[in-house]
Amino acid sequence: MSESPENESMKLIEAVLFVTGRAMSVDELAEASGIASKGYVEGLVKKLMERYSGSDNALAIVAIGGKYMLTLKEPYASKVNSLAGTPEISKAALRILAYISRKEPILQSDIVKAFGTSVYDQMKELKEKDFVKTEAYGRTKRVTTTQKFQEYFNVTKGQ
Repeated sequence: MSESPENESMKLIEAVLFVTGRAMSVDELAEASGIASKGYVEGLVKKLMERYSGSDNALAIVAIGGKYMLTLKEPYASKVNSLAGTPEISKAALRILAYISRKEPILQSDIVKAFGTSVYDQMKELKEKDFVKTEAYGRTKRVTTTQKFQEYFNVTKGQ
């Protein structure tokens, strides 16, 4: 017995999210899966989210900034995190990033006041790795976290 077209489409969306390992917009999911209707894709994602939230497994599909990502539920994510490899950023930069995420939007001059001038090296690293973005704000810069930050740490702004 063959599966319904909707069920096959849901499995395809699920496979795309699994293989990419990043948050994807409805447009990206539609393009990657070859499904023309974006509304249909969004409906499938919502059904998948319900299915994962109601099932007894370690996975979840979460919405992050208008995009969707297949990820691990807690406490499993923290338990297997060490298997994921080395961290993408240095400990010093991570400390600055944590401060930025708690206070954002924050002025770079305030970060320098809190941590000293060595912060410029960490800011450069965080910008190069796309965890923060800056915009001119008078003689300083306003610093905020990026979509990549939200995806990497599985958080949404304001959490």
